[in-house]
Amino acid sequence: MVFAAMTGARSAVGQLAVTANNLANASTPGFKEQVASFRAVPMGGDGANTRAFVLDTTPGSYFSAGRLESTASPLDIAIHDAGFFVVRRPDGSEALTRNGRLSVDNQGVLRGALGYPLVGEAGNVTLPPNSQPDIAKDGTVTVIDSVSRQPQIVGKLRLVNPQTNALSRSSDGLYNLDRGALTNDPSVTVAQGFLEGSNVNVASAMIAMVSQQRLFDMNMKVVQNADLNARSANGIMSLSRS
Repeated sequence: MVFAAMTGARSAVGQLAVTANNLANASTPGFKEQVASFRAVPMGGDGANTRAFVLDTTPGSYFSAGRLESTASPLDIAIHDAGFFVVRRPDGSEALTRNGRLSVDNQGVLRGALGYPLVGEAGNVTLPPNSQPDIAKDGTVTVIDSVSRQPQIVGKLRLVNPQTNALSRSSDGLYNLDRGALTNDPSVTVAQGFLEGSNVNVASAMIAMVSQQRLFDMNMKVVQNADLNARSANGIMSLSRS
């Protein structure tokens, strides 16, 4: 009885942590709601056929698109419908994100989520000093040449659209491709001057948090009742021996 309640309480704590993380990222551009999944496993054995304990299953995410919000900033971009930007971590590995809030470092390198370099089809996208990028729907980045005053293409963003069931969320909040290879997808388009909002529904998350807290309290109550039953049984056995 205690073991079954303990696994239930542990799962409730895990769900609370995920829900709290979703709420904390409700205003993070491109954030996708995380899902904590659990399954019931029958205990079996004499006297336990009606009981079950809880096991974690593979967590996932809801990849529904968030609302596009106009910012009018040339360093804000959003993906229409499906697709991802590619950034390069300090260890050289590539990761995926929907966060289109960009920045430019001292060397003119265009950077994306967590300040990681945004990957272009030919490597890093580097802007000339004191220039603003013009990003087309297909990810082509152009700037106005300071001498000729003519548009100059400086790179093209790498836009991909892998199957979402092949992705896993890493500890830094970015996505890794677990199987297959990343290939450019020309059907993915972007909009400059917009940011995609989080797809977390704050009201639903708050309701879920209350429900998960009550689930934890209920399981802890079962543990307390089991302890009370054991104490009562010990008392009865002591009286029978006296």
